[in-house]
Amino acid sequence: MTPPALALNRFGLGARPDDVPPADPQRWLLAQFDAYEPLPAAWKPLARTPALVSTWNTMQRSVRQAPEGQRSSIREAYLRQGSVEYQAGVGARTSSALQTSTPFVERLVHFWSNHFAVSVDKLLIVGLAGGFEADAIRPNVLGRFEDLLLAVVRHPTMMLYLDQAQSIGPRSMMGSRAREAQQRGRGLNENLAREIMELHTLGVRSGYAQEDVTEFARALTGWTLPGDGSGGDATFRFVPALHEPGPRTILGKVYSEDGEQQARAVIHDLVTAPATALHIARKLARHFVADDPPQALVLRLADTFTRTGGDLVSVYRELVASAEAWQPSTVKFKSPWDWSISSLRALGRRSMPPTQASNLMTQLGQPVWRPGSPAGYNDSAASWAAPDALMRRVEVAQRFAQQAGDAIDARSLAPRVLPGALTEATAAAIARAESAGTALALLLVSPEFLRR
Repeated sequence: MTPPALALNRFGLGARPDDVPPADPQRWLLAQFDAYEPLPAAWKPLARTPALVSTWNTMQRSVRQAPEGQRSSIREAYLRQGSVEYQAGVGARTSSALQTSTPFVERLVHFWSNHFAVSVDKLLIVGLAGGFEADAIRPNVLGRFEDLLLAVVRHPTMMLYLDQAQSIGPRSMMGSRAREAQQRGRGLNENLAREIMELHTLGVRSGYAQEDVTEFARALTGWTLPGDGSGGDATFRFVPALHEPGPRTILGKVYSEDGEQQARAVIHDLVTAPATALHIARKLARHFVADDPPQALVLRLADTFTRTGGDLVSVYRELVASAEAWQPSTVKFKSPWDWSISSLRALGRRSMPPTQASNLMTQLGQPVWRPGSPAGYNDSAASWAAPDALMRRVEVAQRFAQQAGDAIDARSLAPRVLPGALTEATAAAIARAESAGTALALLLVSPEFLRR
């Protein structure tokens, strides 16, 4: 595969029929940092996080005030509206990926959204997932990792998903009251602390112990959602009455800061830990280069992360400049999301009805914002290349081809969307196809198109 094809397909989201292969692929990628729009047109009609939080608080207040027999119907109405918001978010994400003029940065949005995964099979966040990507991920992908992490863990979606909103310090003012009132189910919750350490920063088997998780969870108490009637654009609140008093010892360091700043100090040290630099570097290299990325590349990315204080653009620049990322062999197998978006872009599609987009990703096994766990979707071929998964792609490719009819000539399209990558075998198979639709389906499931 040639460098222009790699820029379009490995770093980007797939070539469109009218894309001109970049004469200087690296410069084309780096120029996207200045052209990126955090909130493009497709996202603007959607409800933003403050409005979604207000709706959540209204539902909670209504449930508290309603007679017992009416509470379930109030929750059901909230979930129905949440499903509408979810579908709209999937539609915006899909349209944005199809229309973007900065596909490299758009891919980075998808990467970080999966790194900081939430999953809408926890139904109470179904209406908030789109707001999470729009307001926590998208504005911060070109900033500092610490700012991105803070935006993520302080966002209502993550707090509700990992139960941080109900975490109470056992010796806090509210914890003491809960004990006196013998309220069950009210206490310390370690989910957010554990996932920040295990998934978001240090990574597994990086030297922390269970006591470090528990102490970090105590430091995080008081971090919660805005209260009912907060108004304005607030999406986060620190409540001193929920915070566990006293110093915390985490990874051998004592944190004596008061209140909200205690967890902030812990997060800063987690971000600057060498294990975090390696964890982030390895995940980026795995996504862009190979399932088992070259160790030399990982170390260079980690060094850049550390040296720049987690400046993400500097890390991306190092990735783009690396020889390993431009190897002509296409070793990365496309995930269902990657394959769907690149197929639609190759067909010149600019949008897809939200329900269709949602159903498509469910059919292919990668429903949007529903990986089933905070670990997100796996980023290796073993997860996506099973025979039954490939058959589903063949079925979708045939459906796409049927929708296109005879309007698209796969023989002329193939070299435009796979510049310098189309093999003689695939070109011959397309040329021999018995119909235009069959030829187009063959292109979309060809070995060259299935990989990037």
